[in-house]
Amino acid sequence: MIVLKNGLVVDPDSNYSDYADVVIIGEKIAMIEKNIDIQKLEEETAEKAEILDCNGCIIGPGLVDVHVHFRDPGFTYKEDIYTGAKAAARGGVTSVVLMANTKPVVDNVETLEYVLNKGKETDIHIYSCASITKGLKGEEIVDMQELLMKGAAGFTDDGIPILDEEMVRRVMHEAAKTSSVLSFHEENPAYITNNGINNGIGSGYFGVEGSDRLAEITMVERDLKLALETGAVVNFQHISTKEAVEAIRRAKSLPEGKNIHAEATPHHMSMTEEDLQSYVTLAKMNPPLRTAEDREAITQGIVDGTMDIIATDHAPHSDEEKGKKITEAPSGIIGLETSMAVSYNTLVRTGKMDIVQLFCRMSKNPAEMYKINAGKLAIDRTADIVIFDPNKDHLYDTTYSKSFNSPLKKSLITGDVVVTISSGRIIYKNL
Repeated sequence: MIVLKNGLVVDPDSNYSDYADVVIIGEKIAMIEKNIDIQKLEEETAEKAEILDCNGCIIGPGLVDVHVHFRDPGFTYKEDIYTGAKAAARGGVTSVVLMANTKPVVDNVETLEYVLNKGKETDIHIYSCASITKGLKGEEIVDMQELLMKGAAGFTDDGIPILDEEMVRRVMHEAAKTSSVLSFHEENPAYITNNGINNGIGSGYFGVEGSDRLAEITMVERDLKLALETGAVVNFQHISTKEAVEAIRRAKSLPEGKNIHAEATPHHMSMTEEDLQSYVTLAKMNPPLRTAEDREAITQGIVDGTMDIIATDHAPHSDEEKGKKITEAPSGIIGLETSMAVSYNTLVRTGKMDIVQLFCRMSKNPAEMYKINAGKLAIDRTADIVIFDPNKDHLYDTTYSKSFNSPLKKSLITGDVVVTISSGRIIYKNL
């Protein structure tokens, strides 16, 4: 039995936010009440309580990150499922959805089962998408029914856009039959010379051509039209432009727009292309960091619900890879360990939204999109919990990931996850 005392308890599902104690027995939340009598509780349950004093901390449902790369199989020098799970636990993330762009690609039952079975050996809940097309080639649709039956959470060719409009229409019609989630990476290569660098101030620093904003805008507009036409559940991944935010806002306002979702990353809401000058390849990602206006539009989209999900796109790369020059280094940064602090500081500390709304974006909404048993903190629910101290400063100088490709590396960060609980067990503690 674990008792969490004196914290601000948040349940985004019931819009609850109040100071209370939480009792965990076995894998479940047994009680949420004020001033629980520990001695009486121990007598009634015949169990000794492990008491965690959460004074000054926020107690919320474990974070659910639906856009994560654990590089396993095929690229395990960057990350593997075990190290990725430890990084997730360090960041208060108790459920993740993995992307399919591994080697081999998760386009078949054997690879899917390898990932899911290995995930069961970790302390968190690991789900995985399968790819939309075989080999991520955009030519042949996978056997969606079979992969769903074997446990695929949804489908994505993340990392590679699907350029064939008719292919996308067929995929959406197929997915709509089962209400399965399709997640789209929206970057048209026709508008890109060097990806990961915004075509503007960012590319100007290095004297190269970069990624034009039309690369995202044109594909988002196309796929919004198809989503509205087919009724498919579609998630627009890591949006980076103000025009895409506005297009998604318009589509979601329509009656037929109820199945449209959109992600924002902590880095796109907190950084701009000007950060490339300081962080160089550690601020290179797809889609790229863009302008201050884009950052503000993304933040506003999170606040008003246009962007209903915050996801990290945790993308580990080795020091050797990130040490290459800007046009040759791979795009992507890690983010699992810092997503709560960055999101809290950007959105809650600034007064843009309250803590309940933040847990909606980081726990409840992503869990509901994928129909995952997570994202709620209530009696009889599985005890997946993050305890976050919003005022604790920490130097981010170590990582549980195999890779440390983060622009926040060696930064002093305000706000820190101090305890992570998964299925009633403490899997990370620095309280």
